[in-house]
Amino acid sequence: MLSDIEIAQAAKLKPISSIAKRLGVAGKELIPYGSHIAKLDPACLSRLSSKPDGKLILVTAISPTPAGEGKTTTTVGLADALCRVGKKAMVCIREPSMGPVFGMKGGATGGGHAQVVPMENINLHFTGDFHAITAANNLLAALIDNHIYHGNALGIDPKTVTWRRCMDMNDRALRHVRLLQKHGETETGFDITVASEVMAIFCLAENLADLKARLGNIQVAQNMAGEPLLASDLQAHGAMTAILKDAFQPNLVQTLAHTPALIHGGPFANIAHGCNSVVATKTALKLADYVVTEAGFGADLGAEKFLDIKCRSAGLRPDAVVLVATIRALKYHGGGELAELDRENIDMLLKGINNLKRHIDNLHDVFGMKVIVAINHFSHDTPDEINALINAVDASGCKALMCKHWAQGARGAESLARQVIEMAEQAGRPPQYCYDMMAPLEAKIHAVASRIYAAGAVEYGNLAREKLERLAKDYPNLSICVAKTQYSFSCDPKLRNAPAGHVLKVTDLRLSRGAGFIVVLCGDIMTMPGLPKMPSSNRIDVLDGRIIGVS
Repeated sequence: MLSDIEIAQAAKLKPISSIAKRLGVAGKELIPYGSHIAKLDPACLSRLSSKPDGKLILVTAISPTPAGEGKTTTTVGLADALCRVGKKAMVCIREPSMGPVFGMKGGATGGGHAQVVPMENINLHFTGDFHAITAANNLLAALIDNHIYHGNALGIDPKTVTWRRCMDMNDRALRHVRLLQKHGETETGFDITVASEVMAIFCLAENLADLKARLGNIQVAQNMAGEPLLASDLQAHGAMTAILKDAFQPNLVQTLAHTPALIHGGPFANIAHGCNSVVATKTALKLADYVVTEAGFGADLGAEKFLDIKCRSAGLRPDAVVLVATIRALKYHGGGELAELDRENIDMLLKGINNLKRHIDNLHDVFGMKVIVAINHFSHDTPDEINALINAVDASGCKALMCKHWAQGARGAESLARQVIEMAEQAGRPPQYCYDMMAPLEAKIHAVASRIYAAGAVEYGNLAREKLERLAKDYPNLSICVAKTQYSFSCDPKLRNAPAGHVLKVTDLRLSRGAGFIVVLCGDIMTMPGLPKMPSSNRIDVLDGRIIGVS
Protein backbone atom coordinates (compact mmCIF):
# COMPACT_ATOMS: atom_id res chain seq x y z
CA MET A 1 0.00 0.00 0.00
CA LEU A 2 1.32 3.44 -0.91
CA SER A 3 2.14 5.91 1.87
CA ASP A 4 0.47 9.31 2.16
CA ILE A 5 3.46 11.07 0.65
CA GLU A 6 3.75 8.57 -2.23
CA ILE A 7 0.07 9.09 -3.05
CA ALA A 8 0.50 12.87 -2.95
CA GLN A 9 3.64 12.81 -5.08
CA ALA A 10 1.99 10.58 -7.68
CA ALA A 11 -0.96 12.95 -8.03
CA LYS A 12 -1.28 15.02 -11.19
CA LEU A 13 -2.18 18.43 -9.86
CA LYS A 14 -4.12 20.87 -12.00
CA PRO A 15 -2.93 24.45 -12.47
CA ILE A 16 -4.37 26.59 -9.69
CA SER A 17 -5.95 28.86 -12.31
CA SER A 18 -8.02 25.86 -13.46
CA ILE A 19 -9.20 25.20 -9.90
CA ALA A 20 -10.08 28.88 -9.47
CA LYS A 21 -12.02 28.94 -12.74
CA ARG A 22 -14.36 26.23 -11.40
CA LEU A 23 -15.19 28.61 -8.55
CA GLY A 24 -15.81 31.55 -10.87
CA VAL A 25 -12.56 33.25 -9.87
CA ALA A 26 -10.73 34.90 -12.76
CA GLY A 27 -7.00 34.57 -13.28
CA LYS A 28 -6.48 38.28 -12.60
CA GLU A 29 -8.00 37.73 -9.12
CA LEU A 30 -5.22 35.30 -8.18
CA ILE A 31 -1.80 36.06 -6.74
CA PRO A 32 0.15 32.92 -7.75
CA TYR A 33 2.76 31.25 -5.55
CA GLY A 34 4.01 28.84 -8.19
CA SER A 35 1.75 26.65 -10.33
CA HIS A 36 -0.42 25.06 -7.63
CA ILE A 37 -0.82 27.66 -4.86
CA ALA A 38 -2.34 31.13 -5.02
CA LYS A 39 -3.72 33.83 -2.79
CA LEU A 40 -7.03 35.51 -3.57
CA ASP A 41 -6.73 39.16 -4.47
CA PRO A 42 -8.71 41.57 -2.23
CA ALA A 43 -10.70 42.65 -5.32
CA CYS A 44 -12.09 39.11 -5.53
CA LEU A 45 -13.25 39.19 -1.92
CA SER A 46 -14.94 42.55 -2.49
CA ARG A 47 -16.71 41.31 -5.63
CA LEU A 48 -18.12 38.29 -3.82
CA SER A 49 -19.65 40.20 -0.92
CA SER A 50 -23.16 40.44 -2.43
CA LYS A 51 -23.48 36.73 -3.31
CA PRO A 52 -25.64 34.41 -1.14
CA ASP A 53 -23.97 32.03 1.29
CA GLY A 54 -23.70 28.28 0.83
CA LYS A 55 -24.15 25.66 3.53
CA LEU A 56 -21.53 25.45 6.28
CA ILE A 57 -20.58 21.97 7.53
CA LEU A 58 -18.46 21.69 10.67
CA VAL A 59 -16.25 18.63 11.18
CA THR A 60 -15.18 17.94 14.76
CA ALA A 61 -14.19 14.82 16.69
CA ILE A 62 -14.27 12.78 19.87
CA SER A 63 -11.41 13.18 22.36
CA PRO A 64 -8.38 11.97 20.36
CA THR A 65 -5.55 9.57 21.00
CA PRO A 66 -2.03 11.08 20.74
CA ALA A 67 -1.94 10.14 17.03
CA GLY A 68 -5.16 11.99 16.13
CA GLU A 69 -8.29 10.46 14.61
CA GLY A 70 -8.32 11.73 11.02
CA LYS A 71 -10.48 14.83 11.34
CA THR A 72 -8.74 16.65 8.47
CA THR A 73 -8.80 13.48 6.37
CA THR A 74 -12.56 13.26 6.93
CA THR A 75 -13.00 16.96 6.13
CA VAL A 76 -11.23 16.51 2.80
CA GLY A 77 -12.94 13.19 2.03
CA LEU A 78 -16.38 14.68 2.70
CA ALA A 79 -15.77 17.68 0.46
CA ASP A 80 -14.54 15.39 -2.32
CA ALA A 81 -17.62 13.18 -1.86
CA LEU A 82 -19.96 16.18 -2.00
CA CYS A 83 -18.43 17.07 -5.36
CA ARG A 84 -18.78 13.45 -6.47
CA VAL A 85 -22.53 13.52 -5.84
CA GLY A 86 -22.94 16.72 -7.83
CA LYS A 87 -22.58 19.54 -5.31
CA LYS A 88 -20.29 22.56 -5.69
CA ALA A 89 -18.21 22.04 -2.56
CA MET A 90 -14.89 23.17 -1.15
CA VAL A 91 -12.63 22.64 1.84
CA CYS A 92 -11.88 25.46 4.30
CA ILE A 93 -9.30 24.53 6.97
CA ARG A 94 -6.38 25.76 9.05
CA GLU A 95 -2.75 25.97 8.00
CA PRO A 96 -0.42 23.45 9.66
CA SER A 97 2.08 24.56 12.29
CA MET A 98 5.67 23.39 11.87
CA GLY A 99 5.75 22.55 15.59
CA PRO A 100 3.69 19.35 15.21
CA VAL A 101 5.18 18.65 11.76
CA PHE A 102 8.62 18.29 13.34
CA GLY A 103 7.26 17.07 16.68
CA MET A 104 4.93 14.13 17.27
CA LYS A 105 1.57 14.61 15.54
CA GLY A 106 2.88 15.28 12.03
CA GLY A 107 1.25 17.44 9.38
CA ALA A 108 -2.32 18.59 8.97
CA THR A 109 -3.18 18.03 5.31
CA GLY A 110 -5.21 14.82 5.61
CA GLY A 111 -3.97 11.46 4.42
CA GLY A 112 -4.26 8.59 1.99
CA HIS A 113 -6.56 9.53 -0.91
CA ALA A 114 -8.11 12.41 1.08
CA GLN A 115 -5.40 15.07 1.14
CA VAL A 116 -4.88 18.71 0.28
CA VAL A 117 -1.86 19.22 -1.93
CA PRO A 118 0.97 20.08 -2.50
CA MET A 119 1.32 18.46 0.89
CA GLU A 120 5.00 19.21 1.64
CA ASN A 121 4.66 22.92 0.80
CA ILE A 122 1.49 23.32 2.87
CA ASN A 123 3.00 21.55 5.89
CA LEU A 124 6.21 23.58 5.81
CA HIS A 125 6.51 27.27 4.84
CA PHE A 126 3.44 27.40 2.54
CA THR A 127 2.96 31.08 1.61
CA GLY A 128 4.80 32.45 4.65
CA ASP A 129 1.68 33.45 6.60
CA PHE A 130 2.98 32.07 9.90
CA HIS A 131 6.31 33.83 9.42
CA ALA A 132 4.44 37.11 8.96
CA ILE A 133 2.38 36.51 12.10
CA THR A 134 5.55 35.67 14.03
CA ALA A 135 7.26 38.84 12.76
CA ALA A 136 4.30 41.07 13.64
CA ASN A 137 4.14 39.58 17.14
CA ASN A 138 7.86 40.02 17.74
CA LEU A 139 7.92 43.55 16.30
CA LEU A 140 5.51 44.56 19.06
CA ALA A 141 7.76 42.94 21.68
CA ALA A 142 10.79 44.81 20.30
CA LEU A 143 8.91 48.11 20.26
CA ILE A 144 7.94 47.71 23.93
CA ASP A 145 11.55 47.13 24.96
CA ASN A 146 12.78 49.91 22.67
CA HIS A 147 10.32 52.41 24.12
CA ILE A 148 11.52 51.67 27.66
CA TYR A 149 15.17 51.89 26.54
CA HIS A 150 14.74 55.34 24.98
CA GLY A 151 13.28 57.10 27.98
CA ASN A 152 9.91 55.42 28.52
CA ALA A 153 7.76 58.43 27.67
CA LEU A 154 4.60 56.39 28.19
CA GLY A 155 5.67 55.41 31.68
CA ILE A 156 5.51 51.67 31.03
CA ASP A 157 5.92 49.67 34.22
CA PRO A 158 8.39 46.96 33.09
CA LYS A 159 7.07 44.57 35.74
CA THR A 160 3.61 44.62 34.13
CA VAL A 161 4.63 43.82 30.54
CA THR A 162 2.58 40.79 29.50
CA TRP A 163 3.45 40.61 25.80
CA ARG A 164 5.49 37.50 24.94
CA ARG A 165 7.53 36.60 21.89
CA CYS A 166 6.64 33.64 19.68
CA MET A 167 8.00 31.21 17.10
CA ASP A 168 6.45 28.44 15.01
CA MET A 169 8.40 25.59 16.56
CA ASN A 170 8.26 23.39 19.66
CA ASP A 171 11.09 24.66 21.89
CA ARG A 172 10.56 24.10 25.61
CA ALA A 173 13.79 25.92 26.48
CA LEU A 174 12.12 29.22 25.53
CA ARG A 175 9.09 28.88 27.82
CA HIS A 176 10.75 31.04 30.46
CA VAL A 177 13.28 33.71 29.46
CA ARG A 178 15.09 36.31 31.52
CA LEU A 179 15.90 39.55 29.70
CA LEU A 180 18.93 41.64 30.76
CA GLN A 181 17.89 45.19 29.91
CA LYS A 182 18.95 48.75 30.65
CA HIS A 183 16.46 49.05 33.49
CA GLY A 184 17.34 45.64 34.96
CA GLU A 185 16.13 42.06 34.60
CA THR A 186 12.63 41.11 33.52
CA GLU A 187 11.04 37.72 32.97
CA THR A 188 9.12 36.76 29.85
CA GLY A 189 8.93 33.81 27.47
CA PHE A 190 7.96 32.48 24.08
CA ASP A 191 4.66 30.95 22.96
CA ILE A 192 4.28 28.88 19.83
CA THR A 193 3.00 31.16 17.05
CA VAL A 194 -0.36 29.41 16.86
CA ALA A 195 -1.03 30.41 20.49
CA SER A 196 -0.24 34.10 20.00
CA GLU A 197 -2.92 36.77 20.20
CA VAL A 198 -1.81 38.00 16.77
CA MET A 199 -2.80 34.61 15.32
CA ALA A 200 -6.21 34.83 17.02
CA ILE A 201 -6.75 38.37 15.74
CA PHE A 202 -5.64 37.33 12.25
CA CYS A 203 -8.27 34.58 12.26
CA LEU A 204 -11.14 36.61 13.75
CA ALA A 205 -10.71 39.88 11.82
CA GLU A 206 -13.30 40.58 9.10
CA ASN A 207 -11.09 42.85 6.94
CA LEU A 208 -7.87 44.87 7.04
CA ALA A 209 -9.48 47.76 8.91
CA ASP A 210 -10.78 45.35 11.56
CA LEU A 211 -7.37 43.67 11.69
CA LYS A 212 -5.63 46.99 12.34
CA ALA A 213 -8.18 48.03 14.98
CA ARG A 214 -7.86 44.70 16.81
CA LEU A 215 -4.06 44.84 16.70
CA GLY A 216 -4.17 48.35 18.13
CA ASN A 217 -6.39 47.11 20.95
CA ILE A 218 -3.83 44.57 22.23
CA GLN A 219 -3.00 45.34 25.86
CA VAL A 220 0.74 44.96 26.43
CA ALA A 221 1.35 46.42 29.89
CA GLN A 222 0.29 49.03 32.41
CA ASN A 223 1.79 52.42 33.15
CA MET A 224 3.05 53.48 36.57
CA ALA A 225 -0.46 54.65 37.46
CA GLY A 226 -1.88 51.18 36.75
CA GLU A 227 -3.63 52.22 33.53
CA PRO A 228 -3.67 49.86 30.52
CA LEU A 229 -1.23 50.49 27.67
CA LEU A 230 -2.16 49.26 24.20
CA ALA A 231 -0.25 48.51 21.01
CA SER A 232 -1.84 51.66 19.56
CA ASP A 233 -0.19 53.73 22.33
CA LEU A 234 3.13 52.50 20.95
CA GLN A 235 1.99 53.25 17.37
CA ALA A 236 2.72 49.60 16.57
CA HIS A 237 -0.52 48.54 14.92
CA GLY A 238 0.10 50.23 11.57
CA ALA A 239 3.42 48.50 11.01
CA MET A 240 2.01 45.19 12.26
CA THR A 241 -0.83 45.47 9.75
CA ALA A 242 1.68 46.21 6.99
CA ILE A 243 3.54 42.99 7.82
CA LEU A 244 0.28 41.02 7.74
CA LYS A 245 -1.35 42.67 4.69
CA ASP A 246 -0.43 40.01 2.13
CA ALA A 247 -0.69 37.13 4.60
CA PHE A 248 -4.28 38.17 5.31
CA GLN A 249 -5.33 37.09 1.80
CA PRO A 250 -6.70 33.48 1.84
CA ASN A 251 -4.65 30.68 0.22
CA LEU A 252 -6.20 28.56 -2.53
CA VAL A 253 -5.00 24.99 -3.19
CA GLN A 254 -6.69 21.71 -4.19
CA THR A 255 -7.32 18.19 -2.94
CA LEU A 256 -6.08 15.05 -4.68
CA ALA A 257 -9.53 14.93 -6.32
CA HIS A 258 -9.11 18.58 -7.44
CA THR A 259 -11.70 19.93 -5.01
CA PRO A 260 -10.87 23.60 -4.25
CA ALA A 261 -9.52 24.28 -0.77
CA LEU A 262 -8.92 27.51 1.16
CA ILE A 263 -6.29 27.06 3.87
CA HIS A 264 -5.74 30.11 6.06
CA GLY A 265 -4.75 30.79 9.66
CA GLY A 266 -4.02 28.13 12.22
CA PRO A 267 -4.53 28.51 15.98
CA PHE A 268 -4.37 25.31 18.05
CA ALA A 269 -7.63 24.35 19.77
CA ASN A 270 -6.07 23.17 23.03
CA ILE A 271 -4.28 26.48 23.73
CA ALA A 272 -6.15 28.86 21.39
CA HIS A 273 -9.51 28.98 19.59
CA GLY A 274 -8.67 26.35 16.98
CA CYS A 275 -10.40 27.60 13.80
CA ASN A 276 -9.31 28.84 10.37
CA SER A 277 -9.80 32.50 9.49
CA VAL A 278 -13.19 34.20 9.34
CA VAL A 279 -12.23 35.86 6.05
CA ALA A 280 -11.49 32.47 4.43
CA THR A 281 -14.71 30.91 5.77
CA LYS A 282 -16.88 33.79 4.59
CA THR A 283 -15.15 33.83 1.20
CA ALA A 284 -15.67 30.08 0.78
CA LEU A 285 -19.38 30.45 1.59
CA LYS A 286 -19.68 32.87 -1.35
CA LEU A 287 -17.78 30.56 -3.72
CA ALA A 288 -19.42 27.18 -3.02
CA ASP A 289 -22.78 25.63 -2.20
CA TYR A 290 -21.21 23.48 0.52
CA VAL A 291 -18.20 24.50 2.64
CA VAL A 292 -16.62 21.82 4.82
CA THR A 293 -14.56 23.29 7.65
CA GLU A 294 -13.10 21.87 10.86
CA ALA A 295 -12.35 22.82 14.43
CA GLY A 296 -9.30 21.41 16.15
CA PHE A 297 -9.03 18.42 18.50
CA GLY A 298 -12.16 17.14 20.27
CA ALA A 299 -15.56 18.86 20.23
CA ASP A 300 -15.08 19.95 23.85
CA LEU A 301 -12.31 22.26 22.63
CA GLY A 302 -12.51 23.08 18.92
CA ALA A 303 -16.27 22.88 18.39
CA GLU A 304 -17.07 24.76 21.60
CA LYS A 305 -14.74 27.60 20.59
CA PHE A 306 -15.91 27.51 16.97
CA LEU A 307 -19.47 28.09 18.18
CA ASP A 308 -18.95 30.27 21.25
CA ILE A 309 -16.14 32.45 19.86
CA LYS A 310 -15.92 32.35 16.05
CA CYS A 311 -19.59 31.92 15.15
CA ARG A 312 -20.83 34.39 17.73
CA SER A 313 -18.22 36.99 16.68
CA ALA A 314 -18.65 36.54 12.91
CA GLY A 315 -22.37 35.76 12.69
CA LEU A 316 -21.84 32.23 11.36
CA ARG A 317 -23.92 29.11 12.01
CA PRO A 318 -23.16 25.53 10.85
CA ASP A 319 -25.96 23.77 8.99
CA ALA A 320 -24.74 20.37 10.20
CA VAL A 321 -21.96 18.89 12.35
CA VAL A 322 -19.96 15.76 11.52
CA LEU A 323 -18.44 14.13 14.59
CA VAL A 324 -15.44 11.95 13.66
CA ALA A 325 -14.83 8.81 15.72
CA THR A 326 -12.48 5.88 15.37
CA ILE A 327 -12.80 2.42 16.86
CA ARG A 328 -9.23 2.58 18.14
CA ALA A 329 -9.89 5.86 20.00
CA LEU A 330 -13.05 4.49 21.60
CA LYS A 331 -11.13 1.41 22.76
CA TYR A 332 -8.50 3.81 24.17
CA HIS A 333 -11.23 5.59 26.14
CA GLY A 334 -12.56 2.21 27.22
CA GLY A 335 -9.26 1.50 29.00
CA GLY A 336 -7.06 0.14 26.23
CA GLU A 337 -3.40 1.10 25.87
CA LEU A 338 -1.93 2.30 22.58
CA ALA A 339 -0.11 -0.98 21.92
CA GLU A 340 -3.32 -3.05 22.03
CA LEU A 341 -5.73 -0.84 20.07
CA ASP A 342 -5.25 -2.80 16.82
CA ARG A 343 -6.68 -5.98 18.39
CA GLU A 344 -10.42 -6.67 18.49
CA ASN A 345 -12.00 -5.89 21.85
CA ILE A 346 -15.72 -5.16 21.74
CA ASP A 347 -16.10 -4.83 25.51
CA MET A 348 -13.44 -2.13 25.58
CA LEU A 349 -15.08 -0.42 22.61
CA LEU A 350 -18.52 -0.33 24.23
CA LYS A 351 -17.06 1.11 27.45
CA GLY A 352 -15.42 3.91 25.48
CA ILE A 353 -18.59 4.90 23.64
CA ASN A 354 -19.51 7.12 26.58
CA ASN A 355 -16.92 9.60 25.29
CA LEU A 356 -18.69 9.72 21.92
CA LYS A 357 -22.11 10.06 23.55
CA ARG A 358 -20.93 12.97 25.71
CA HIS A 359 -19.78 14.86 22.62
CA ILE A 360 -23.06 14.12 20.81
CA ASP A 361 -25.10 15.34 23.76
CA ASN A 362 -23.04 18.53 24.09
CA LEU A 363 -23.42 19.42 20.42
CA HIS A 364 -27.13 18.62 20.36
CA ASP A 365 -28.34 19.71 23.79
CA VAL A 366 -26.05 22.68 24.53
CA PHE A 367 -25.64 24.14 21.03
CA GLY A 368 -28.73 22.78 19.24
CA MET A 369 -26.67 21.24 16.44
CA LYS A 370 -27.70 18.48 14.02
CA VAL A 371 -25.05 15.77 14.38
CA ILE A 372 -23.95 12.79 12.33
CA VAL A 373 -21.14 10.42 13.37
CA ALA A 374 -18.46 9.58 10.78
CA ILE A 375 -16.50 6.45 11.68
CA ASN A 376 -13.07 6.93 10.13
CA HIS A 377 -12.15 3.41 9.01
CA PHE A 378 -8.82 1.75 9.80
CA SER A 379 -7.72 -1.52 8.22
CA HIS A 380 -7.60 -3.33 11.57
CA ASP A 381 -11.25 -2.52 12.42
CA THR A 382 -13.21 -5.81 12.49
CA PRO A 383 -16.78 -6.31 11.19
CA ASP A 384 -18.02 -7.16 14.70
CA GLU A 385 -16.50 -3.95 16.11
CA ILE A 386 -18.02 -1.88 13.30
CA ASN A 387 -21.48 -3.35 13.82
CA ALA A 388 -21.27 -2.91 17.60
CA LEU A 389 -20.38 0.77 17.21
CA ILE A 390 -23.03 1.54 14.60
CA ASN A 391 -25.73 -0.19 16.67
CA ALA A 392 -24.69 1.65 19.84
CA VAL A 393 -24.78 5.04 18.10
CA ASP A 394 -28.14 4.27 16.46
CA ALA A 395 -29.55 3.34 19.88
CA SER A 396 -28.54 6.78 21.18
CA GLY A 397 -30.69 8.45 18.52
CA CYS A 398 -27.86 9.53 16.23
CA LYS A 399 -26.79 8.20 12.82
CA ALA A 400 -23.34 6.62 12.33
CA LEU A 401 -21.73 5.84 8.97
CA MET A 402 -18.56 3.91 8.19
CA CYS A 403 -16.28 6.05 5.97
CA LYS A 404 -13.36 4.76 3.88
CA HIS A 405 -12.15 7.96 2.25
CA TRP A 406 -8.51 7.34 3.27
CA ALA A 407 -8.37 4.19 1.13
CA GLN A 408 -11.03 4.96 -1.48
CA GLY A 409 -11.15 8.75 -1.73
CA ALA A 410 -14.50 10.41 -2.52
CA ARG A 411 -16.21 7.07 -3.18
CA GLY A 412 -15.50 5.98 0.39
CA ALA A 413 -17.39 8.95 1.87
CA GLU A 414 -20.32 9.11 -0.56
CA SER A 415 -22.88 7.81 1.95
CA LEU A 416 -21.68 10.43 4.45
CA ALA A 417 -22.05 13.17 1.83
CA ARG A 418 -25.65 12.19 1.05
CA GLN A 419 -26.55 12.11 4.73
CA VAL A 420 -24.94 15.53 5.28
CA ILE A 421 -26.92 17.01 2.37
CA GLU A 422 -30.16 15.65 3.79
CA MET A 423 -29.35 17.03 7.24
CA ALA A 424 -28.15 20.43 6.01
CA GLU A 425 -31.31 20.98 3.98
CA GLN A 426 -33.48 20.68 7.11
CA ALA A 427 -34.40 23.85 8.97
CA GLY A 428 -32.11 24.45 11.94
CA ARG A 429 -32.75 25.85 15.38
CA PRO A 430 -31.80 29.46 16.29
CA PRO A 431 -28.20 29.84 17.51
CA GLN A 432 -27.51 28.50 21.00
CA TYR A 433 -24.36 29.10 23.01
CA CYS A 434 -22.85 27.66 26.16
CA TYR A 435 -22.93 30.94 28.08
CA ASP A 436 -24.42 34.43 27.96
CA MET A 437 -21.90 37.09 26.98
CA MET A 438 -23.30 39.37 29.70
CA ALA A 439 -22.74 36.76 32.42
CA PRO A 440 -19.88 37.36 34.90
CA LEU A 441 -16.50 35.99 33.89
CA GLU A 442 -16.50 33.32 36.59
CA ALA A 443 -19.99 32.20 35.55
CA LYS A 444 -18.82 31.76 31.93
CA ILE A 445 -15.92 29.59 33.04
CA HIS A 446 -18.25 27.55 35.26
CA ALA A 447 -20.73 27.13 32.38
CA VAL A 448 -18.12 25.59 30.07
CA ALA A 449 -16.68 23.48 32.90
CA SER A 450 -20.04 22.08 34.00
CA ARG A 451 -22.04 21.95 30.75
CA ILE A 452 -19.27 20.79 28.37
CA TYR A 453 -16.71 19.05 30.59
CA ALA A 454 -19.15 17.72 33.27
CA ALA A 455 -16.84 19.12 35.96
CA GLY A 456 -18.13 19.16 39.51
CA ALA A 457 -16.18 22.27 40.50
CA VAL A 458 -13.70 24.87 39.27
CA GLU A 459 -10.65 25.49 41.42
CA TYR A 460 -8.47 28.60 41.02
CA GLY A 461 -4.83 28.86 42.00
CA ASN A 462 -3.71 32.03 43.80
CA LEU A 463 -2.44 33.71 40.62
CA ALA A 464 -5.56 32.73 38.68
CA ARG A 465 -7.89 34.00 41.44
CA GLU A 466 -6.05 37.33 41.59
CA LYS A 467 -6.30 37.77 37.82
CA LEU A 468 -9.92 36.61 37.74
CA GLU A 469 -10.96 39.33 40.17
CA ARG A 470 -9.17 42.03 38.18
CA LEU A 471 -10.31 40.87 34.75
CA ALA A 472 -13.89 40.33 35.92
CA LYS A 473 -13.96 43.99 36.92
CA ASP A 474 -12.24 45.45 33.84
CA TYR A 475 -13.38 43.09 31.05
CA PRO A 476 -16.66 41.41 32.05
CA ASN A 477 -18.08 41.08 28.53
CA LEU A 478 -15.35 39.10 26.76
CA SER A 479 -15.60 35.48 25.63
CA ILE A 480 -13.49 32.81 27.29
CA CYS A 481 -11.02 30.49 25.58
CA VAL A 482 -10.15 27.51 27.77
CA ALA A 483 -6.66 26.06 27.31
CA LYS A 484 -6.44 22.47 28.52
CA THR A 485 -5.35 19.00 27.47
CA GLN A 486 -7.05 17.64 24.36
CA TYR A 487 -6.97 14.06 25.63
CA SER A 488 -9.67 14.37 28.27
CA PHE A 489 -12.86 16.25 29.13
CA SER A 490 -10.96 17.16 32.31
CA CYS A 491 -7.65 18.98 32.67
CA ASP A 492 -5.94 15.66 33.47
CA PRO A 493 -4.95 13.72 30.32
CA LYS A 494 -5.07 10.45 32.29
CA LEU A 495 -8.84 10.78 32.89
CA ARG A 496 -10.14 9.19 29.69
CA ASN A 497 -13.63 8.39 28.44
CA ALA A 498 -16.33 10.65 29.97
CA PRO A 499 -15.29 11.59 33.51
CA ALA A 500 -17.85 13.50 35.58
CA GLY A 501 -17.60 15.39 38.86
CA HIS A 502 -13.90 16.16 38.39
CA VAL A 503 -12.29 19.49 39.33
CA LEU A 504 -11.20 21.89 36.59
CA LYS A 505 -8.01 23.45 37.95
CA VAL A 506 -7.40 26.96 36.60
CA THR A 507 -3.76 28.01 36.92
CA ASP A 508 -3.67 31.33 35.06
CA LEU A 509 -5.70 33.76 32.96
CA ARG A 510 -4.40 35.84 30.07
CA LEU A 511 -6.14 38.82 28.52
CA SER A 512 -6.43 38.79 24.70
CA ARG A 513 -8.15 42.15 24.42
CA GLY A 514 -7.65 42.54 20.68
CA ALA A 515 -8.99 39.06 19.97
CA GLY A 516 -11.94 39.64 22.28
CA PHE A 517 -11.45 36.81 24.76
CA ILE A 518 -9.69 35.75 27.94
CA VAL A 519 -7.53 32.63 27.84
CA VAL A 520 -8.17 30.35 30.82
CA LEU A 521 -5.18 28.05 31.35
CA CYS A 522 -5.97 24.79 33.13
CA GLY A 523 -3.91 21.94 34.53
CA ASP A 524 -0.41 21.53 33.13
CA ILE A 525 -1.15 22.95 29.66
CA MET A 526 1.80 24.75 28.03
CA THR A 527 1.56 27.52 25.41
CA MET A 528 4.98 26.46 24.13
CA PRO A 529 5.06 22.68 23.49
CA GLY A 530 8.19 20.57 23.59
CA LEU A 531 9.53 17.97 21.16
CA PRO A 532 9.17 14.25 21.98
CA LYS A 533 12.16 11.98 22.55
CA MET A 534 11.94 10.77 18.93
CA PRO A 535 10.64 13.77 16.96
CA SER A 536 9.15 13.44 13.48
CA SER A 537 11.99 15.60 12.18
CA ASN A 538 14.24 12.52 12.42
CA ARG A 539 12.62 11.03 9.31
CA ILE A 540 12.37 14.23 7.23
CA ASP A 541 15.02 14.71 4.55
CA VAL A 542 15.64 15.78 0.96
CA LEU A 543 16.32 13.03 -1.58
CA ASP A 544 17.12 13.84 -5.21
CA GLY A 545 15.63 17.29 -4.71
CA ARG A 546 12.38 15.95 -3.17
CA ILE A 547 11.30 16.44 0.44
CA ILE A 548 10.58 13.08 2.04
CA GLY A 549 9.22 12.00 5.43
CA VAL A 550 6.59 14.71 5.93
CA SER A 551 3.26 13.18 6.90
